[in-house]
Amino acid sequence: MKNNIKKLRKDVGLRQEDMAKSLGVTRQTINAIENEKYSPSLELAFAIAELFELKIEEIFYLNNKGGKGNEEK
Repeated sequence: MKNNIKKLRKDVGLRQEDMAKSLGVTRQTINAIENEKYSPSLELAFAIAELFELKIEEIFYLNNKGGKGNEEK
């Protein structure tokens, strides 16, 4: 699953440590999610979306060729 968390986090000036603390996870978890080495639980994905005041599909998307989605630019 792809995501744009790193860009969103940097756009608002949020450190991984601060994001992790507000979500009740470790900085390593945020790092792994940002680097697409770990897919968050549905509960955590919704918490991340709420943190950025976005819909979950604006943050997370599948990397399907030819499919509708948020392609990286």
